[in-house]
Amino acid sequence: MSVLRSIEHRIESLVEGVFGRMSRAHVQPVEIARKLAKEMDDHKSVSVSRVYVPNEYVVYLSPSDREQFAGYEDSMRTELADYLSEHARREGYALLSTPSVGIEEDEDLRPGEFGIAARMVQPSQAARPTPASGSAPAPAAAAPAAMGATKIFKPSNSTEAVDPKEAERLGLAHEERASLVVDGERHDVSKGSLVLGRSRDCDVTLADPNVSRRHAEIRAENGSYWVVDLNSTNGVEVNGKRVQRARLEQGDRILLGQTELVFERS
Repeated sequence: MSVLRSIEHRIESLVEGVFGRMSRAHVQPVEIARKLAKEMDDHKSVSVSRVYVPNEYVVYLSPSDREQFAGYEDSMRTELADYLSEHARREGYALLSTPSVGIEEDEDLRPGEFGIAARMVQPSQAARPTPASGSAPAPAAAAPAAMGATKIFKPSNSTEAVDPKEAERLGLAHEERASLVVDGERHDVSKGSLVLGRSRDCDVTLADPNVSRRHAEIRAENGSYWVVDLNSTNGVEVNGKRVQRARLEQGDRILLGQTELVFERS
């Protein structure tokens, strides 16, 4: 198997697991990337000596799916466009310009569903360089045209879980950051764990006499973050509820003794 085909197979196996667990109903960037590449493949236009492909794409997302990308939508669009450029290079496709990827909201789509429309757009005459002598002309489809029909993709039923490290290696995973805010100071949790307590040996030292020396720990496990009570004297509360161990969500408030901490993800 060639190196390029090996890459494609790795992407396919990666994407098939994106919707592995039904609780993860949201669309993931790697799924969008694979389907964009497929749309590029499916809309080839063969000229005299070149194979042209669309250079403009629009991804339609449900309101809740688009909301999850709100903090890094521009960055994701750039990554998707870069991926399409690389896919075209590997396959030997010709592009009339650098691919562009737009993202729009469609209220008719359910979480986990998304649509893609593609078209081939000729750059403006002013911006287009003069063709080299003997070069093949662009096909008729390269002229400005209406966006093609939108193709809708639904969540996969695969039970294989996506590998976050593989997604990151392919450059299609958003580097999410998690932190705790204590008295206005932000503490990064991305390293995997954070021990909280009164002791100076803790990762975050809390000057609160009601806090135990090693009171609690924030742990990163399989893409989620948890707060765990380390057998403290006064316990741990999350959003007013006493817990021994609890999964944290954006904006959750953790109370240790008399000290409140806020969990944030971005």
